[in-house]
Amino acid sequence: MPTLFISDLHLCSGRPQSNRSFFGFLEHEARSARALYILGDLFEYWVGDDDLRDPFNATIVAALARLVAGGVPTYLMHGNRDFVIGEAFARASGGTLVPDPTLLNLDGKAVLLMHGDTLCTLDLEYQAFRREARSEAWISNLLQQPLAERKAAVAALRRKSEQEKRGKSAEIMDVAPAEVEAALRRYGYPRLIHGHTHRPARHVHTVDGHSCERWVLADWYQGGSYLACDESGCRAVQLSGN
Repeated sequence: MPTLFISDLHLCSGRPQSNRSFFGFLEHEARSARALYILGDLFEYWVGDDDLRDPFNATIVAALARLVAGGVPTYLMHGNRDFVIGEAFARASGGTLVPDPTLLNLDGKAVLLMHGDTLCTLDLEYQAFRREARSEAWISNLLQQPLAERKAAVAALRRKSEQEKRGKSAEIMDVAPAEVEAALRRYGYPRLIHGHTHRPARHVHTVDGHSCERWVLADWYQGGSYLACDESGCRAVQLSGN
């Protein structure tokens, strides 16, 4: 039974194809998994667990809860779009929140899980915003606002972010090789799995004489894919029909 990894689904009511792919994945491929790890950005945005009653959000939570009830442990990591997902969401979905980064022993192999945005250290503007937005004061201020105001504020931030991206090079928005090597060295030369950059690929880094595999997960804008890992290694799998 493989362990499955996904990220950057960016689910929202306006992307029906991605939503169908996600529900189908939970009902079929994920049912036979040893565990499922969602490495951030499950949602296009998440403004607080008091939005669990939103009909679209409720369908996602219910689908995850069915998977967990069927015997597949599910783990959730925060991304840059949904980092205020909290314990109420975890309880409702049956999932377990895990920190970024998380180090696993998987089939005797050390595996480091990250969302991936902390590796993009060349994007100084984003990293400065990330430090501010992850502070307790910033999150507390956000969650104190009425739900409708939060959604409007997040939508404005998304528009600003998209405008800023158009002025940034592809290199700046990708991971910094030196930061990747530092993370691999810090955690004992593991296999690294992350998302965020939307550039799915398998890389091999040689760090201090150690050969380290790095898998970048795909986004789900045009359908969906997942990474399946077992004792024989990892393989990227495109969902059927995509």
